Amino acid sequence: MIKKIILSACLLITFVSFAQQGTASPYSFYGIGDMKFKGTLENRSMGGVSVEQDSIHLNVENPASYASLIQTTFTVGGTYGSSKVKSATEQASTTRSTFDYLLLGIPMGKLGLGFGLLPFSSVGYKIRNDQSDTALGKSTQYEGKGGLNKVFLALGYKIRPNWNVGADMQYNFGKIETTGIEAITEISSGTREINASTLSGVNFNIGTMYQTKIYKKMELFTSLAYTFVSNLKSDSEKTIEVDGDVSTISDLNSSTLSLPNRVTVGAGIGEARKWLIGTALVFQGTGKFQNYYNTSDNVHYERYAKYAIGGYYLPNYTSFTSYLSRITYRAGVKYEKTGLVVNNESIKDVGFSLGAGFPITGTFSNVNFGIEYGKKGTVSSNLVQENYLNFSLSFSFNDKWFVKSKFN
Repeated sequence: MIKKIILSACLLITFVSFAQQGTASPYSFYGIGDMKFKGTLENRSMGGVSVEQDSIHLNVENPASYASLIQTTFTVGGTYGSSKVKSATEQASTTRSTFDYLLLGIPMGKLGLGFGLLPFSSVGYKIRNDQSDTALGKSTQYEGKGGLNKVFLALGYKIRPNWNVGADMQYNFGKIETTGIEAITEISSGTREINASTLSGVNFNIGTMYQTKIYKKMELFTSLAYTFVSNLKSDSEKTIEVDGDVSTISDLNSSTLSLPNRVTVGAGIGEARKWLIGTALVFQGTGKFQNYYNTSDNVHYERYAKYAIGGYYLPNYTSFTSYLSRITYRAGVKYEKTGLVVNNESIKDVGFSLGAGFPITGTFSNVNFGIEYGKKGTVSSNLVQENYLNFSLSFSFNDKWFVKSKFN
């Protein structure tokens, strides 16, 4: 197990070394960037549905899930994505590689412990408005990078064989840097403004999961999680460069951003280790995401909402003769109101996903692949629409730790 973790860590370091930008969306200009789904690939491949008390896969949406683990589980994942961004008159293509998560879950009897690292939000855009050939004689360029990461510590407890509760503490941290350049045709040098904000804050999440048999082998699975309102402290610095002269303002007053409360409700029916079909509903408050440098009169925030349905099918996980029968097949669809409103248009994200989990023979470990296609935004009201295609890969290693060796 230790060798597997070391190997995965080396692969991760190599991956992260060129996967610095987690998004290429123009909509990451607003607030603290694109909010990243914090689930594992197994759940994402089902549209975000995560209602089953899984004994060998991690579920970071609900901390109660860690109480159901039977083996120590280590998982790491990443995504390669491509997007076509188009307006009413133009279009462009982008690609990106991203680190998705690094997680560890440890069973301890009725308790389960989990901790890990994953992105919380991501900023990555380049926007240019060239009017040098017009009467204004001016061109502007905006660029942003960075985002927030999250580390967490979770604890789950099994009250009864079919009922878990749990809680986790999350620390969010990161840096967002934006650059604006303005050039006027008849002036030899332009103006550059760089804004850098360091963000940090703590929030808490609680959850419960319950399952019960409803007919022969068929069971009902339910999940409920709640994230409390929390604050992000923002320490900012502004640098202005004009004709080679640089002026830095580092004593800007610290501001406080607000992360809203969030409720996740899920339910599904199925047969454990055989099949599942479920749904997930997520509702979130408005919060306060804007910093001093990205406020705009044409932008405001509304309540976030997500609706998803998905499931999996596992033909026969105990088959000795057919490897295909031990593959887990997953699918799901989602509809999101992102909470961002630009030019009075609510920005929505609609997508569907497919995935498969390939077991590593002789172990509970597996390799997971997933593909997601979706559409975000609209070309109406002078906005842009993103059509994205994501290919994801994760490794999930399972083994027993802290087992005392026995000698005859």
